[in-house]
Amino acid sequence: MAALGQQPYGQRTDGIRSLLEAREKYDAGADLKHNEAGKSPPEGFVDPRPRVTVAGRVVLFRDNGKLIWMTLRDHTGEMQVAVSQKDVDAASFGVAKKTDLGDIVVASGAVMKTKTGEITVWAGGDSAIAAGSKCLVPPPEKHAGLTDIELRYRQRYVDLWATPETITVFQLRSKIVASVRRSLDARGFLEVETPMLQTQAGGAAARPFATHMNALDIDLYLRIAPELYLKRLLVGGLPKVYEINRNFRNEGLDKQHNPEFTMLEVYQAFGDCETVMQLTEGLIRDAARMVAAETRGPTDLRLPFGEITIDYGLPFARVAYGDLFERALGFDMGDADCARDQALQRHLFKVDEIDRIDPVFIVNELFEEVAEKSVDAGKPTFITEYPSALSPLTRPKPSNPAVAERADLFIAHMEVGPHYTELNDPDVQAAKFREQLSGLDDEESTFRTFDADFIHALKVGMPPAGGLGIGIDRLTMLLTNQRTIRDVVLFPLMRPE
Repeated sequence: MAALGQQPYGQRTDGIRSLLEAREKYDAGADLKHNEAGKSPPEGFVDPRPRVTVAGRVVLFRDNGKLIWMTLRDHTGEMQVAVSQKDVDAASFGVAKKTDLGDIVVASGAVMKTKTGEITVWAGGDSAIAAGSKCLVPPPEKHAGLTDIELRYRQRYVDLWATPETITVFQLRSKIVASVRRSLDARGFLEVETPMLQTQAGGAAARPFATHMNALDIDLYLRIAPELYLKRLLVGGLPKVYEINRNFRNEGLDKQHNPEFTMLEVYQAFGDCETVMQLTEGLIRDAARMVAAETRGPTDLRLPFGEITIDYGLPFARVAYGDLFERALGFDMGDADCARDQALQRHLFKVDEIDRIDPVFIVNELFEEVAEKSVDAGKPTFITEYPSALSPLTRPKPSNPAVAERADLFIAHMEVGPHYTELNDPDVQAAKFREQLSGLDDEESTFRTFDADFIHALKVGMPPAGGLGIGIDRLTMLLTNQRTIRDVVLFPLMRPE
């Protein structure tokens, strides 16, 4: 490359069009006029075909001596490039001759159609072919892409260009997030940012990642949720706020969990659980409509997820926690003896520990093990009226304080997000915080402490509000038909090799 006067790793090039844009530039009339002129066009004849500059990775290469064919791939698709020795300068043809599979190449020429009907860039003129970057490792096979699943996650930079389906998923993910933002902005919500580093691990019941700030000599935690800071903004007078950002939880890895994940949290002053349930249904339907428009047609909101089809166009279903429990397990959730026996039969607890556990938590273990799985996987469903003991940040139902004004949305047996009428009574909230702390073991008590400042904020006065959280990764899984969270996170956490 250097001997040909070329930079093996390329240089600035202006005016590059995507391969899709280049394909759309094809003009059948101009191509016909060029062909009618023949191999010996009259003097002064100007090639009427549109000329473009494109760039992409070489995924197919055929050297026929004086004519070289290569197929380029970029983020919009593939396109063929033809390099004829008689139509380009010596340096350009030399670069083409030395091109390898996986190289990034820049090509300039006329957009035409071959005899076989394939739209092609016919390279022409000086500097018609230039190196973009050499590829020094063997590329994956063109059609198979990266077949080693673990390698796809470890080398996402290869997976993205080698497997077109992968780049489509992540393009859709970005558009899903943009759709959510548009929908919230149109409804008058303000996007904000709250601290990632927090002095207390609050807002959710999860184990945090800990670090230390040398300048102040204090321990800090990567946030497990932004909830308590967003509520402080309601106290300050912002009536509708949301945040789309990362949460961090030092817990397990599986198909639905990654230690860092993207969460949407929304709070609306003078709203309630019903308000934010309606909001969520609208946000998800808007996102589904966008995905449908990109993939199958904007009027068909039935999207596949594995073997099931989910219709996002229908009203989301609703079922009460207690009703679902009784329907799935055959007895009332208030029957502590039956719950205890069922939990032991299903090996959810050990005999020597179950008598020390609050019956409501035994019921919830059974609920998560059995009842949740009984919900129709193809029908988005809100499970409502959770026990108050499970929801310390939620306002109890006035007519029945044992029940919280809470609803969780489930789609395809995945929990997509909780919805609450937020608790704003400082005395009740302080009592619930103390109740939570009294049951902690020694390790948990090192990072979970009483948030006195948040209680002070509530004493200043937080308006009644509705709040919601939606897992963006899980929503993307559902809307793009991906069965594991690793397929919708660009760089999922992996054990070091």
